[in-house]
Amino acid sequence: MSDEKKRFSGEQGPRGVAFLLAQLGAHGAQRFGERVAKIGLSPPDAGLLGKIASDPGIGQQALAAHLGVMPSRMVALVDELENKGIVERRRSMEDRRNHELHLTQRGRQVMGELSRIAAEHEESLCASLNREERTQLRDLLRCIADEQGLTPGVHPGYRNLRPKGKRG
Repeated sequence: MSDEKKRFSGEQGPRGVAFLLAQLGAHGAQRFGERVAKIGLSPPDAGLLGKIASDPGIGQQALAAHLGVMPSRMVALVDELENKGIVERRRSMEDRRNHELHLTQRGRQVMGELSRIAAEHEESLCASLNREERTQLRDLLRCIADEQGLTPGVHPGYRNLRPKGKRG
């Protein structure tokens, strides 16, 4: 039996692309959450840090709009990161009413750890694929995400974040 047939033999239950994407997405999200918890972060924290690292000085309101998070929830999320000493707010020199977000020295160290964890996570999830297959899968998934109107690099789960202690 070829390697490809071995990979797909014994399929049971739902086999559609939508189900497999949901199954792998839930599994991947859970595993990523477990991995980042080891360095004291949650998946939403990781996403915020990634955006702040790639766009130093982004304002809280702009970050909230980019992620699709209510501004009041963004304040709480940034408060948590600031309390951990990995993000700092600075008054905007252009508009003193706004705060710009920057990684602290500790935040840059955490980003290094987070990058390593993300690479390990990707390697673990895609271990059964060769480099060409990974590239093809990534490109196909990007095509689907683009067609669905998803914001590149933003997990849609941010839209569902609620303030701690509140149920929706």
